[in-house]
Parts: sequence; structure tokens; C-alpha cells
Amino acid sequence: MSETAGGGGVAVRRVPLLRHIDPAVATAFACIVVLLLIGSLYSREFLSPGYLLQQLKVASFLGVIATGMMIVILLGQIDLSVPWAVAMGGMMACAATAHGQIGVIGAIPFGLLCGVALGLLNGFGVAYLRIPSMIITLAVNAVAQGLMVVHTGGFSPQDSASAAMRFIATGEVAFGIPHSLIVWAIIGAGTVFLLNRTSYGRAVYAIGNRERAAFLSGVDTQRAVMIAFAISGGLSAFGGILLAGYASKAAQAMGDAYLLPAIAAVVLGGTSILGGRGSYIGTVAGVILITLLQSILSVMQIPESGRQVIYGAVILLMMLLYGRGRRAEG
Repeated sequence: MSETAGGGGVAVRRVPLLRHIDPAVATAFACIVVLLLIGSLYSREFLSPGYLLQQLKVASFLGVIATGMMIVILLGQIDLSVPWAVAMGGMMACAATAHGQIGVIGAIPFGLLCGVALGLLNGFGVAYLRIPSMIITLAVNAVAQGLMVVHTGGFSPQDSASAAMRFIATGEVAFGIPHSLIVWAIIGAGTVFLLNRTSYGRAVYAIGNRERAAFLSGVDTQRAVMIAFAISGGLSAFGGILLAGYASKAAQAMGDAYLLPAIAAVVLGGTSILGGRGSYIGTVAGVILITLLQSILSVMQIPESGRQVIYGAVILLMMLLYGRGRRAEG
């Protein structure tokens, strides 16, 4: 935007420096700073490099899962099958290790494929059967839960994580930087490229804004939806694989604690729950914010039920704010 000053007729260009900064993303980062300051009041170790790296390691697990959730939410959809997609990924990867050297080598790919299969089932139901995503993903989550209960006989899995799973989840490089954080960074870079530099990314945003208009403009909306849910299922399963590697074994319901935090991280980062708007840097901020919030609530000895209430309230508040914004735009 430029303005011309009177008198001398000199054109003065005024460029707002903060024009491209999403207020929601800026708010998320500001909240991170506030939480760090609050945490430092409870413990002097809260701002130490070692503690911060540990928090980033924990955040990387949620970050991988939230990445897939973000892509689905950008479509204006939701994926409620995350809990047992996470559990299935970890449990199936660990189960594969019991089948000799071939199973050990194929453990991670097998767990990923199981998650992708769940995602494709979700995507097929949403894209081709036109079933609301909330219903089909909830149903698929129940199916996955049933399959895992049958697989384990109702008991905790006895198989352990492979060395590769533990290496990725718990290993460190120079200066104590966790391998899991590097993996999250690679996945994040790939997601940024996918959403901002490919026709598929443009299609995702277009579908989230107006699916009918995107279809009429030539976008294969059904294929795009299928791919998004497949990515979400695969990344959820990979998150489960990382968690299994971190704990050295998988557990039933290990993904239950990640559904609401994943959604909350995405919407806190400025991605509209109604679809069509959001950036990955915002999701990164949301993940770190949720992780720090969990840490502080844990130090304050807030029970899990109280944390779920907080996550739900955050999602409801952001839904109201984005809903009002979308109606105003319309």
C-alpha cells in the first residue's frame, strides 16, 4: 500500500511490517513465552537447555500426529480415529519384531502401512460414500480398537520395540538434540513443501474454502480427500511407532491421550476448524504450547480429567472465534 504526500508530490510507500504475520500464530508464540515464564516460577530447571530439549522431544511425538490432523482439518474435515491409529501403528510394529529378522526390518514400514490402511478407509467413506468425517472416523476408530483387542486377547502386548524404533525415538545427536525432533523437522519441512509448493496443497486449501467451487474448477476432490486421510492415518501410526520406541513397547489405548491435544494444537496455531486457512508454523507453535501447558499442569498436579476439560474448552473457544470470522467474511 502506498500513499502520496501532498505539497512536494513525493510518493511515500508504507509497508506494514506485520502484514503477513497471522495474529493467531503470534498469539500462540506469545503464550509460549508466558508459559515459559510461569514454569520458571515453579522450577529453576524449566528454562535450562536440557529441560527444553526434553520438552521438544515430547512435543515431537504430538507434532508428528498433529501434522496429519492439520491436513485433514484444512479440508474442513476431522479425524477421530487418531487414538487407535496411534495404538495400531505401535502395536503392529512391535508385533512384527516377533517374526525374526525380516519382521524386525519391516516393523516400521508395517506399522505405517496399517495406519495408511485405516486412513484410506476413512478417506473412502468421506470422499466416495459421503459419510460425515466425524461419523466414519469414529466408526473406524472403534473397528481398530476391536481388531487390536482381538489381536492381544484383551491383554497388554508382549512384543517389544525394535532397536530401530528405540534409536529413532530415544537417540540423540550432537548437543543432545533428539532424533525424534529431527524426524519431526523433516516431516514438517515436507508438509510445508506439500502445502505451499504443490498443486495438491493448493487443492487442499481450495477444498477447505469451497469444495463445490474446487470441484467445478477441475480439482479431483475425492482423490485429494483420500490422500489427506491416508497421510493422517500414516502419521498417526508413525507417532505410535515413536511412542512405542520411547517406551520400548506398545500398549493398548496408548493413543487416547493424543486426540484432543492434536486438535487443540492445530486450532491454537491458527488453522481454521472450518477448513481452508492455516499455516504449519502455527501448528508447530500450537504443539509446543500444548506440550508446555501439559508440563505445567503436571507440575501443578492437575488430573487428566482437568486437562481434557481445558483442551475441550480451548477447541470450543477457537471454534466460536473462527465461526464468527467465517460468517463475517461471508
